[in-house]
Amino acid sequence: MEVELEESFLEPSLLSWSLNFRKWSLAKVLKSLEGPKYDGKYLHRLVREKLGNTKLNQTLTNVVIPTFDIKLLQPTVFSSYEMKKNSSLDALLSDICISTSAAPTYLPAYYFKTEDVAAGTVREFNLVDGGVAANNPTLLAVGEVTKEIIRQSPEFFPIKPMDYRRFLVISLGTGAPKAEMKFTADQAAQWGLFGWLTAGGSTPIIDAFYQASSDMVDFNLSVVFQALHCEDKYLRIQDDTLSNEVSTLDEATEKNLEGLVKVGEALLKKPVSKVNLETGIFQTSDSQTNEEALIRFAKLLSEERRLRHARSPHGKTTASFKKNQLTIS
Repeated sequence: MEVELEESFLEPSLLSWSLNFRKWSLAKVLKSLEGPKYDGKYLHRLVREKLGNTKLNQTLTNVVIPTFDIKLLQPTVFSSYEMKKNSSLDALLSDICISTSAAPTYLPAYYFKTEDVAAGTVREFNLVDGGVAANNPTLLAVGEVTKEIIRQSPEFFPIKPMDYRRFLVISLGTGAPKAEMKFTADQAAQWGLFGWLTAGGSTPIIDAFYQASSDMVDFNLSVVFQALHCEDKYLRIQDDTLSNEVSTLDEATEKNLEGLVKVGEALLKKPVSKVNLETGIFQTSDSQTNEEALIRFAKLLSEERRLRHARSPHGKTTASFKKNQLTIS
């Protein structure tokens, strides 16, 4: 599976959508003030080819995928749980994925609609990147499970809503270049709109919002799990030491993606880190490596499956175990 994921990550067709736009010329900077950096046409076609007509209700496990509706000015969350109560959320996965990847200034906002034939209703969506609402969707996933517990879903009986000791949460970050300390207040003090959108060949205002959103989620979840003395049930894997080049959102060259693969492989061998509640910086806090921690989580899930298998009246694993795992995107 690891080899398959790596090959998919480095698949040539996934690289080419941004290669022609990497260098910021003056013309492209000016164009970026008028519209998104990319038109998204190739990416949209690729996503549709990969996902076909698969809809949200056909996923192999429960998922929760955040987006943000710029017409309603509120998040729209495509959740397997909520979809059962609101059929308008049962959209094509291709539409959902295109929407949640539509990062402002990089890719155009995305419009689609769903139709409930039985009810005779149509719902419209005007969406951008889910990172606007939840760049780190871990808390969103915890919230979705908690709502199901409050609704007394049999899949989660007899867990109580705030009994996080019964949760297993793995949060995978996408890396950050914090060690390079990108800008100073003196530099930013000179920026206007143009500077906040283009300084250093990046988009500082977007980067700041995304990073702040992600860090606040991790900080708050760390506080909760530590306060409940169950921090071993929350695993955050993140690398804050990326270079600016490696961490660039749209640097999809083969060299850069191979560099990210190496970062991921090295991260597995590093000790587990937790956010320092005083400084907000990740620090080594365990002799266990990330790889060992993931194996520990896998064993816990395997044991849970074995126990449910033993309790099942027909000697088979209950469907609820297969479906009460939640994947976030």
